[in-house]
Formats: sequence, C-alpha cells, structure tokens
Amino acid sequence: MRILVIAVGRLKQGPERELAETYRKRAAAVGRTLGLREIEILEIRESRAQDAERRRTEESIAIANIIPERATLVLLDERGDNLDSAALAGLLREWRAEARPAVCFVIGAADGLADNLRQRANRKLAFGTATWPHQLARVMLLEQLYRAGTILAGHPYHRA
Repeated sequence: MRILVIAVGRLKQGPERELAETYRKRAAAVGRTLGLREIEILEIRESRAQDAERRRTEESIAIANIIPERATLVLLDERGDNLDSAALAGLLREWRAEARPAVCFVIGAADGLADNLRQRANRKLAFGTATWPHQLARVMLLEQLYRAGTILAGHPYHRA
C-alpha cells in the first residue's frame, strides 16, 4: 500500500522541510517492514485565482486528478476527527488489510478544499481544534505516520 501526502503549496528550504523529510524517511523505513510500499509527498501548485471559491475549485481538481483509483482519501481538516496515535495506526492496519492500493492524506491551502472533494473523503482528520499552518501540519502528519508505523511494528518509539 502506498501512502501519499498531497499538499497544496511547497515547503521552502529550511527547518520545516528538513524535519518533514526526516519523518518521511523514518516512516518509509518502518513502513517497508509492514508492507507499505512508499511514502510520497506530492505538492500541488497554489491557485492564483482572484476569489477563494475559484482557488478551492482549481486546487481540488488538481488534487482529484492524482488520487489513485480505489484509494482511501483522508483530508486534514480542523473539523475532522481527533484520533490518538493508536487509532491512526489501527486505521492504517485496516486499510492495509482491505488491500487498498493507496491512502492519500490531503493538506489544503488557506482557503480549504472544494465541497465535492470534501464529500468524497473517506475520513477527515484533525490535529486538535487549532488551525495549523500547512508546513506544520505536514510535519505533524509525517511524524504521526512514523509513530503509527512504530506502533504497528511494536517499536518502543511510542510510549503510551
């Protein structure tokens, strides 16, 4: 099963990009032992449209065009479910057991995502009720994917 992190906007060179890459590599390494093929980050260019609705639509179309067929779609959304790390690990275990070809975690831009993409989502995930910059949301997501992998592998990184 592939794990795709689809994010609107690019991380510039600097500490956030370095930390995100550190957790992506760690998650990929532990994931290989669990039958996860890869962890990819796909960056979508931010729309330059004048109004927010048009930006949401253009960005959501770009995202929809790269979601693999039969993939599980998870949107990061401040109104989503607050899952603890063990619950996220359990979801990954379920999706892997269902032989899903991919799980796509989507991080939208400041204007959010179009309703049609939101309705298509299998799950909405939140990191608390706060709104986080997409750079930090990406780092937190990758860390949680690494943590979920260590939980599934029985590794001592996660101490509950």
